[in-house]
Amino acid sequence: MTAPMAPPELQTLRLSVDAGVARLTLHRPAKANALDMTMWQELRAAMGWIAATPAARVCILDASGGHFCAGIDLSMLEVLRSPDASGCEGRSHERLLHTIRDLQDCVNSIERCPKPVLASIHGACVGGGIDLVTACDLRYCGPAAWFSVKEIDVGIVADVGTLQRLPRIVGEGVAREMAFTARAVDAREAQAIGLVNRCFDSADALFEGVAAMAAALAGKSPLALRGTKAILNHARDHGVAEGLEYVAAWNAAMLRSADLEEALAASREKRAPRFGD
Repeated sequence: MTAPMAPPELQTLRLSVDAGVARLTLHRPAKANALDMTMWQELRAAMGWIAATPAARVCILDASGGHFCAGIDLSMLEVLRSPDASGCEGRSHERLLHTIRDLQDCVNSIERCPKPVLASIHGACVGGGIDLVTACDLRYCGPAAWFSVKEIDVGIVADVGTLQRLPRIVGEGVAREMAFTARAVDAREAQAIGLVNRCFDSADALFEGVAAMAAALAGKSPLALRGTKAILNHARDHGVAEGLEYVAAWNAAMLRSADLEEALAASREKRAPRFGD
């Protein structure tokens, strides 16, 4: 048996696993969890570890301090605007292209993780924060949460996933309005437009409610959870016929599983199922 992979060393995030639930916490509270280059890279490393760790069946993505995420750290923009050391404009553009693609991949790591990822959002969720939560499977917020696609107000185009994922969540018209105006969407409106699955009445209720949802998911078949996420993501990006073919192939490969046997046995014996990682 392969030894478990050691968790990554993290400076800007906190990572723990308990009873099948991984909790990944943005941890730059003094900067309102603004995303600097270290946090982008650590996010990908942490999500890769969660993906590869059987004991982590579900992930909660939350944040410390008063806000979920203030977006990209503005110091990063200065670095991205700086010319290439070679003095060649072409090489500067090439370097920037590679950097943007790398940041996109950091966010993609959330979607790429085969386990369900639940976003627990409080306070501001701005710019890059929207990139993060739209890559999650489920989103929940507290009553003081607010959301803004802020990039247009600093003269840039959102380029790390928001403009691709947000319209699929809230619809084309609402997404365009948010992107063009950068207006703040409060917690109640976020629930009304489907940006979050639920707005809880208090910060404590948010913490407890998301923890309860994650625990419930962690008690289900890990194989079926991973398969359901894979099928939903595929179906979003393909037609019905292709989606049906994909799920047929998936179940032909995975249906005869120990998880199915355990679910049937638990049903016969009128007990909760006990699935292996």
